[in-house]
Amino acid sequence: MRIKEGYLSWLSISAHISKNARYTIGQRIENKFLDLLETTYITYFSGKERKSEKISECICITDTLKFLISVAWEGKLISNKQYEEVALKLEEAGRMLGGWKNSLENLQKKNHTL
Repeated sequence: MRIKEGYLSWLSISAHISKNARYTIGQRIENKFLDLLETTYITYFSGKERKSEKISECICITDTLKFLISVAWEGKLISNKQYEEVALKLEEAGRMLGGWKNSLENLQKKNHTL
């Protein structure tokens, strides 16, 4: 699961961020990762009627995480390599979530036309 891999990468990165940043944006990023992990888990076990809404929530959290990671990189809190490592995992997770949402919507459209 790319989200979990991204979170584990972030944990190893955040330990090397300056103390001030670690307890501000670093903590915010970590909390967002945890929110995303939790919401994805809940989404997987949600009923059909709520799944699309929960996937959208996951996508929103992923986009917010991408933004916060880019702010940390632009603020030179993390290196180019660290940014690339986490950003690629989040990008792949975003594509997977988008595919999940599209397949669910296509299934709903197909069932609706029958």
